[in-house]
Amino acid sequence: MAGRALARDAHTRVTQYIRLETQYSVMSRIDSDDEGTGSAPEYEHVDVSVLVIGAGAAGARTAIELAERGVDDVLVLGKRSHGDAHTTWARGGINGALGTRDPEDDWTIHAADTLNEGHFLNDPAKVEAVTRQMPERLRELDDWGMAYSRTDDGDIDQRYFGAQSFRRTAFAGDHTGESMLQALVERAQTLEVPYRENVMITKLLSDGTRVHGAVGFDTDAGEFVVFNAGTVVLAAGGYAAIYDRHTSRDDENNGDGPALAFDAGAALMDMEFVQFHPTGMAVDESDPEWAPWSGRLVTEAVRGEGGRLFNADSERFMERYSPDQMELDARDVVARAIAKEVAEGRGTDRGGVYLDISHRDRAFIEERLPRMYERFMDLGVDMATDSVEVAPTAHYGMGGVAVDDHGETSVEGLFAIGETMAGVHGANRLGGNSLAETVAFGVIAGERIADRVTGPGSIPDSVRDDVVLPHLDELAAMADHDGSHDVREVFEALQSLMWRHAGILRDEDTLEAGLEELARLRTRAADMTAGPMTSESYELAVDVGFMLTSAEAVLRGALERTESRGAHHRTDHPTTDADWQRNIHFEKVDIGAMTASTHPVGTPSPTVQQALDDDHELDYHQLE
Repeated sequence: MAGRALARDAHTRVTQYIRLETQYSVMSRIDSDDEGTGSAPEYEHVDVSVLVIGAGAAGARTAIELAERGVDDVLVLGKRSHGDAHTTWARGGINGALGTRDPEDDWTIHAADTLNEGHFLNDPAKVEAVTRQMPERLRELDDWGMAYSRTDDGDIDQRYFGAQSFRRTAFAGDHTGESMLQALVERAQTLEVPYRENVMITKLLSDGTRVHGAVGFDTDAGEFVVFNAGTVVLAAGGYAAIYDRHTSRDDENNGDGPALAFDAGAALMDMEFVQFHPTGMAVDESDPEWAPWSGRLVTEAVRGEGGRLFNADSERFMERYSPDQMELDARDVVARAIAKEVAEGRGTDRGGVYLDISHRDRAFIEERLPRMYERFMDLGVDMATDSVEVAPTAHYGMGGVAVDDHGETSVEGLFAIGETMAGVHGANRLGGNSLAETVAFGVIAGERIADRVTGPGSIPDSVRDDVVLPHLDELAAMADHDGSHDVREVFEALQSLMWRHAGILRDEDTLEAGLEELARLRTRAADMTAGPMTSESYELAVDVGFMLTSAEAVLRGALERTESRGAHHRTDHPTTDADWQRNIHFEKVDIGAMTASTHPVGTPSPTVQQALDDDHELDYHQLE
């Protein structure tokens, strides 16, 4: 992401594209009529050895690893303008067993905490691959200029996060993701990693066994682009925004990555496990000033720094649910506790509870939680004197694309990393592990790709005729289509459906009704009104397609899993069933339907098993 390739101004973007046109062997505008194959629209053709889809932390760290290993024929694609990746919304911190505050911590205990929090549905090999390397990754980010918060001695500071045995979460105030991405971008600039912004990928070019590139469109220019690539890395985020209360922007985390991979022939795994963060903003949605903030994250760092939860009766209710770990118990435990308080009439008028950190000094709050403090002050609430209202909100998809130990899918040449992949988090993600996974698997995938990259190859004629041209026709037909249904209404109906039918509490009847409603929604989605390719409605129409795939996998997985485990809670099957310590995979059959299979979970290494047997656990009252 060289300086000229990453700058925000229009002049530099033009320079970037000129440089790319010089670098790549083919970047030409093709009209299929000229080739005598039909009437598909014109498109730009780009050859590149490695195409990285997603410009957040996972995509950036993969590209950095490739550049450091001498692979320079790489292109990183961002769906938005430079620096506008969802990584910046990760506030609270990034895990790694540095031992700054608690020297007895180590990577095996980090792995044990991750497996415990994942209710042993994680892939132990992937967990250990992440936790083992995280101290090095944190120090590496420090070397690259990440603005960590520090101790009085100048060391990288660490704090408690929910379900952690020790203070393991490194942080930069409450803007950790933003600071981390800035450090990664600056490192990529130094290495002159090529980058292209405002390109949305709509389909991978796959024959079912191997990937050959991708098709998308330039959201600014309104032009189609076909990428011929020998290797494709999906670092496109997750699927939490298929719910109407969520911590993402509506144009992020719509399930792009999992849906693209599934369509290409890769399997999805554990999609039923959606983490509902306990503390999203609970607001009066009729108030135009507050309404845009509905469901937005109030970082776990507030509780990590001592924030307390109270119901409308002024009871510190977590004493009933988790007297030892209190507000810092696992996210699923705290989220269900809040939901129960509200359901039993002890919630606020806005359907939430109160989060209070006013017992801390104002200077402490301003230093440790600067973004949260500023946000609420702008809305007229002073966290140093007043509590804020919070309620559970969809935050993270633990599931995603099934991959091997290197991040590669069953489709040769197709990798999935970051929130797009499954396997690290199991049934519930340990807070602080999302950013850790991005940089750890960025390195792992980068190493693997660098050892195997052989160039862009070429798109087979059969893929061009059977995939590229028909898809371009579909995209062209969707532009300026005057359909029977408003795309925004379909988009929001899908989000509402998921909250009602696959939310915090689930049962068979509700899930089956959700699948029936989803089928009806597919019919509406097939005839939506959309504007030109540069319009918001066109992009929403593409997003709806991705969301339908991810939503179906969540509903089917939740219906299939007849137990309660981690973030998946079935009121008609309220206990955990040892026979269900298995991952659910979904694969596409010829007619496009999903077929399910289950797979056993691996076994931890002896050293991590010892850490599990030692049964480390935080006693919340150490913070009092």
